[in-house]
Amino acid sequence: MAKKKKVSRRSSTNSNTSSGAGAMSTAELQAELQRRERNVRKLERRREKLLEDLSTVEQALAEEGALSAAGGIRRRPRNEKNLVDSLADVLKGKEMSVTEVTQAVQQAGYMTTAANFRTIVNQALIRENKRFKKVSRGRYTAR
Repeated sequence: MAKKKKVSRRSSTNSNTSSGAGAMSTAELQAELQRRERNVRKLERRREKLLEDLSTVEQALAEEGALSAAGGIRRRPRNEKNLVDSLADVLKGKEMSVTEVTQAVQQAGYMTTAANFRTIVNQALIRENKRFKKVSRGRYTAR
């Protein structure tokens, strides 16, 4: 079990004195309180400004459809059609390699964040043998 390190929480104004607040005069204590109150007001104003900015950004994200129902940021892009339907549209009347299909479906507007999207496309083409026909090695067309 790790031991916790004790953290000292001294104010920057009294770090030179050994006895802390006891060595400060009443005027010094009042000045310190006023300084801290000013800092709190300044931080509160900054917080309000940041909350306004955040609200504006969240509203813009919501307009773009990037927020989930819970209000959090959606990490995966939302496409109008699923991948198989998008592949069928791209391959209709054409014969393409997996790489060509991958590029064409993205140029047609399909959004993905996958690092291995070509592999995902290849698996979809193999799995959906009722919708896609393998013409030759690595080349497909829509049925």
